[in-house]
Amino acid sequence: MKNMVNTDHKSRIVNSDMNYIFNNLLDEDKKIFKDSTILISGCAGFLGYYFLNFFASFYEILNIKRIIGIDNFMVGKPSWLSRLTDMNKEIIKLSTFDIIKEGINKIKGIEDADIIIHMASIASPTFYRKYPIETADANVLGLRKLLDFFKEKELKSLLYFSSSEVYGDPFPEFIPTREDYGGNVFTMGPRACYDEAKRFSETLCYLFNKKYHLPIAIVRPFNNYGPGMKPNDRRAPADFAKAVMGNKDIIIHSDGSPTRTFCYVADALTGYIKALAYSNFECFNIGMDRDEISIKEFANIYKNTAQEMFGYSGKVIYSASPEKEYLTHNPSRRCPDINKARSLLKYNPTIDVAEGVGKFLEFINLSKGEFL
Repeated sequence: MKNMVNTDHKSRIVNSDMNYIFNNLLDEDKKIFKDSTILISGCAGFLGYYFLNFFASFYEILNIKRIIGIDNFMVGKPSWLSRLTDMNKEIIKLSTFDIIKEGINKIKGIEDADIIIHMASIASPTFYRKYPIETADANVLGLRKLLDFFKEKELKSLLYFSSSEVYGDPFPEFIPTREDYGGNVFTMGPRACYDEAKRFSETLCYLFNKKYHLPIAIVRPFNNYGPGMKPNDRRAPADFAKAVMGNKDIIIHSDGSPTRTFCYVADALTGYIKALAYSNFECFNIGMDRDEISIKEFANIYKNTAQEMFGYSGKVIYSASPEKEYLTHNPSRRCPDINKARSLLKYNPTIDVAEGVGKFLEFINLSKGEFL
């Protein structure tokens, strides 16, 4: 199909990713957006970058009325957000809004919203350890405000962003991990503000669906990465990218043995939109279910790719994190079972980790060494 992208950046990576997402959606997935006003909380985050670019690219084809983006910008306001909203003033309305402290009815245009994407939460462990109460409140209190406001209104869909962290550190026999695994989670510790807030928020979604029949879908992301990540994100994909772009050594703050599967953002967005369009209450693992690799192997993919692309000359080294609790309750393995999403959503991620890292690094290179 014709490229309809109207993004904030002239990167061919973003343009091709927008079309990849669109072309991997079924016609029935796209129908939900007709004549809709979409509210996105936490719009300034990593995933907000792709959601807003996608909707800005295809709002005419999808017949979207308006996108309302809200964020409190606690960890900064990215430059891409102002550029994107300036280029798409007719469709994107941005508000500085603290979902913890302010009333939902203060959001301009909220009464017209019929699709809700609730992502308002810090997701990087470094930052949610720094702001633990705010992290818990954004997930629990912020979600509760949205549920109370919309419980008796006509909604097409509310998409709640949970996390694979609801599983904690799964026992080996539960990896790959299915959605019905109850979890091995610590209620007290440096990660609990995030993990337990996500778990309780899922319960809130369940209860409001049962009582008020709100059309809610829950997604549990597994290690997304790619364009949109901030250079100071402090998660491995961004840390490694920042190192190679600065021709500095890649530092691993562990022995490199924990394993993960990594899902490139275009595949992830495809799954999230499919879940949003699903007509029944359900939770879905969204991620990549193959290429479970160690953090050491992941770092070497960055190193080798950057050597080929830019003549990178750094090494992979190991050094203890200056954060005392960096590895406390850190899962040793993380790999999703996505058979439910494959069956019910026709979700099929295809971008392997080597290709995804290459696309991420090329995006940064096209941005002249800057992330966003």
